[in-house]
Amino acid sequence: MTDRPTAGVDIGGTKIKAAVVTPDGAVLASATAPTPPGGAAMLDVAAELVARATASAGVPVAAVGVGAAGVVDPVTGEVLAASDTFVDWVGTDLSAGLAARTGLPVTVANDVDSFLVGEATWGAVRGARSAAGIALGTGVGGALWLDGALYRGAGAAGEIGHMPGFGDARCTCGQRGHLETLASGRSVERRYAEVLGGVGLGDAGPAAVGAAEIESRARVGDDAALRVLADAGRAVGSAVLVLAALLDVGHVVVGGGLARAWDLLEPAIRARLDDEPPVSGHRIEVRQAVLGGDATVIGAAALARP
Repeated sequence: MTDRPTAGVDIGGTKIKAAVVTPDGAVLASATAPTPPGGAAMLDVAAELVARATASAGVPVAAVGVGAAGVVDPVTGEVLAASDTFVDWVGTDLSAGLAARTGLPVTVANDVDSFLVGEATWGAVRGARSAAGIALGTGVGGALWLDGALYRGAGAAGEIGHMPGFGDARCTCGQRGHLETLASGRSVERRYAEVLGGVGLGDAGPAAVGAAEIESRARVGDDAALRVLADAGRAVGSAVLVLAALLDVGHVVVGGGLARAWDLLEPAIRARLDDEPPVSGHRIEVRQAVLGGDATVIGAAALARP
């Protein structure tokens, strides 16, 4: 294994970030830019950011790792599926496209897989033999760490956001009743509007109040804001119980933009877990992510290490 740094890239719906990361998980330099529409344009920006971060770090990188939104084939490097947030993203060959632009070997993974690798290697669940990662952002993503390694299954293992059984609201994927309809930033916004008598869950238009403002309102006692955040927390707790029953995961790390409201979400998550403890009798440890906005780039860089 080389001692040279690797580059990690986080491709999300609103921004792309690249960072140069040492073998011990330290970020030497990073660069960020808005996500443009279209797969080719996104790869152009990603390559430019890798070059900028590498120049800032002042050291060459051995390889590039990418954590990308959507379902990604880690073998072929192709984006197989993505939410309607992305334009011309499905079918993009990440590995070949970014390798051609950077001249470096490229490893690809889902962004939440990369997030969990970062947190399991240097973050909140460091040292855990088994863990689940949950990202509460615009949508809800998930990943699994089993027996000390990332578990991908057929390619989309751990996609907890599309676990059914959470009511009848339509999900961004077109199905109904998925966890994402209760626990994502977008669903919190829509449910808050609905509680106040405004835009409903099925409405395609923008919610009037953003998730960050809902969090702020909850902190000053807004009943509707407290309600929708508590509902989100309970839904996450219910999903974790299913994971625990199937896989006996002992640790869960929660990140993403909505996790900034951790002190408002965690009591509801914990209460739901305590309602129905796992048959193993082991307490599930649920923790907030600690690597912040660097988790995905750190994990992606680790996956790329030769």
